[in-house]
Amino acid sequence: MRPLIAVVGATGAQGGGLVRALLRDPAQRFAVRALTRRPGERAARALAQAGAEVVAADLDCPGTLAGALEGAWGLFGVTDFWEHFSPERELRQAAALAEAAARAGVQHIVWSTQEDTRGGAAAWRVPQMDAKGQADTFFRSLPTTFVLPSFYWDNLIQLGLHPRREADGKLRWRLPIGGARLCGIAAEDIGGCVAALFNQGPACVGQRIGLAAAQLTGAQMADVLSHALGERVRHDPMPVEDFGRQPFPGAFEMAGCFAHQQHDEARYGAARSPDVARALHPGLMDFTCWTQSRADVLRPLCEG
Repeated sequence: MRPLIAVVGATGAQGGGLVRALLRDPAQRFAVRALTRRPGERAARALAQAGAEVVAADLDCPGTLAGALEGAWGLFGVTDFWEHFSPERELRQAAALAEAAARAGVQHIVWSTQEDTRGGAAAWRVPQMDAKGQADTFFRSLPTTFVLPSFYWDNLIQLGLHPRREADGKLRWRLPIGGARLCGIAAEDIGGCVAALFNQGPACVGQRIGLAAAQLTGAQMADVLSHALGERVRHDPMPVEDFGRQPFPGAFEMAGCFAHQQHDEARYGAARSPDVARALHPGLMDFTCWTQSRADVLRPLCEG
């Protein structure tokens, strides 16, 4: 029997990419159990049709986790701050997942985390990062590999962070990163990297591994976007404070993350070397490949 990997958030960006990467493996080294709160939805049915076992599980209902992890050799764990905007809820979810994994005897956990930016302070500073970093303590006594993802390039499409046509007819891109380098990756490629970590097994337990395909300034990213869109895109950095005041859910929290990446650029980037991610997943897309593959989607968005 093949070792079984249970994947939390299997219909989300990170979990979904991992399920697909494991199912694409020509050697079919692992069986895949996709954990989701809504197994009847289309995304879950698509995973089942591709060969995954789809099982209902809810991090807010610890009683559902024992059966979901029964017989699992590996576990990918992730929590979604953006669903509820509660770092306290993330902590409860992570604690429940770690406890269930320990009881199930899972032999290799990959936990998707971030840095705790508070430096010992009690108040949340960047809650969507801080809670995940604090939750690391739940997994340190377990056989865990800690991965630190980067900014999804997909956010340009999904969160409306794409360039926009302004009144003068020119395309401007107002990402609030100042002159700092932004660590970024295609969300789907996170799955390929994590699949490689499961292939390594115990050799990578205890390691902290950053996942980025590139580290680019706003001006460099604008040049790449210019080539993909066929006209010049100018990066006009938005002040972080202005970004945080925009009237959409999560603007303030996202601004805090961008601010942290600017202020702690060297350390944040050092933890996410593209060479490390590319060694795990040689098929990793760079930003040029990603923009070219999404150009037909980006063009009409820029006109909106």
